[in-house]
Amino acid sequence: ADCRYTCHQECRSLIQLDCRRPGQWQSQLSPENTLLPPQGQNATQTVEEEKPKPPTVQEIKQKIEKYNAKVTNCLLMKLNEDGTYTGFIKVHLKLRRPVTVPAGIRPQSIYDALKEVNLAEMTDKRTSFYLPLDAIKQLHISSTTTVSEVIQGLLKKFMVVDNPQKFALFKEMRKDGQVLFQKLPLTEYPLYLRLLAGPDTDVLSFVLKENETGEVEWDAFSIPELQNFLMILDKEEKDKIQQVHRKYERFKQRLQQTLKEARGKPG
Repeated sequence: ADCRYTCHQECRSLIQLDCRRPGQWQSQLSPENTLLPPQGQNATQTVEEEKPKPPTVQEIKQKIEKYNAKVTNCLLMKLNEDGTYTGFIKVHLKLRRPVTVPAGIRPQSIYDALKEVNLAEMTDKRTSFYLPLDAIKQLHISSTTTVSEVIQGLLKKFMVVDNPQKFALFKEMRKDGQVLFQKLPLTEYPLYLRLLAGPDTDVLSFVLKENETGEVEWDAFSIPELQNFLMILDKEEKDKIQQVHRKYERFKQRLQQTLKEARGKPG
């Protein structure tokens, strides 16, 4: 009422001002003394205006030179004449559930890769297979390669016939001794993130994991796939129940042993 300070309605109780001298406040009013408008009006527009501009070709060239100077192996980035660039990323596979692969299919040969032969389409037989935990796959991609294309490329290399919507690509970062995961949108460009972070995988690495169940479009899967999901979830539930039983059984045994040793002792 005195100084005409403006703030969000929900922030009102948090504001502490000394308004005992209204004349002084009125003489010092300026745009800097006013907070942003209520959320939902111009807040979104302000954020959009602050989005960083796409880097120029010269800036990309400088970043690539800086990146390559830190590379300790032969996995360099290369700038093309059209302004795009190519390089390598490593993806850690951290899949806890089995994937669906063709049954009785031989490994893909160099001839198949060159001719782009899809061995998964050569048979209708399917089987479940656990990919090695923490396996690392190296991919050579372009700056225009999206997260969606990276996921599809990984599934193709391992001949996985599951719907790509079952999986998501995360970036893993380490900060203050903690490991943080962030899901990447399908339209993100992983090679650009690699370029910004540098070649050190301790700073940034990519991880392929199962998609969050709440974000999966279940209508996109067939009845056999959904039945397979139910079987996997049922097995995981039973395993989790057994883990809880074993945990409390051990606790119970230690408690009984402690009570047994304490009998006869004073206090």
